[in-house]
Amino acid sequence: MGSAGTSWGRPELDTNATFRAHREQLAQQDTSGVFRYIFEQNLWGSPESVSGAGSESSATAHIRTEIPALLRRWGVRSVADVPCGDFGWLSTTDLGVASYFGADIVPELVEHNRLRYAADDRRFEVLDLTRDRLPAADLVLCRDCLVHLDFERIRAALRNIRDSGVQYLLTTTFPELAVNVDVQTGDWRPLNLQLAPFAFPEPLEVITEGCREGDGHYADKALALWRVADLPQLS
Repeated sequence: MGSAGTSWGRPELDTNATFRAHREQLAQQDTSGVFRYIFEQNLWGSPESVSGAGSESSATAHIRTEIPALLRRWGVRSVADVPCGDFGWLSTTDLGVASYFGADIVPELVEHNRLRYAADDRRFEVLDLTRDRLPAADLVLCRDCLVHLDFERIRAALRNIRDSGVQYLLTTTFPELAVNVDVQTGDWRPLNLQLAPFAFPEPLEVITEGCREGDGHYADKALALWRVADLPQLS
């Protein structure tokens, strides 16, 4: 965890500095190429998960208990997890649903997950959240994804989720953040989805993750639940 300040008033993570060292190479890639390059170079630097420190066991202990409980409360029977990453932390979690669909933009991750985790009620596919049609599901789980996309791609992803007909969106937000800033896709910054340019309404539920990165500056990191029909139309 770095200590340098940023334009959003929080310390940047070491992964941000690593990303910036590869900025020129990443700027030449499309969305799929950006995340494939990050995967191949392990730019997020976790020894446990290629999906980064936020996907390690210690970082997900609380939400592994809270997500299944939330799904039960809202009657969710099918989940589309986009992006699913390496499926490491969810592989030890019984979501209590009838079907799970995991998708990622990196083909090698999808193939790994198919070989190791696929089952009759669990399948994995290659999918770009910003443009590819999502499968039918009650809920889209979109953890630690939008924070890596530029504003244009976030809007595209949210339009795609709305067009899918899914009922609920459970996604990462930082409720105490005062302003959202744009970044190059593949970089990272916190987002408060209730602020401009997204202007989400109050969420139905919030699961505060207990994030310990950033020396406590990201303690508000949360998964928040919204009814997709309640989200604003984004141009």
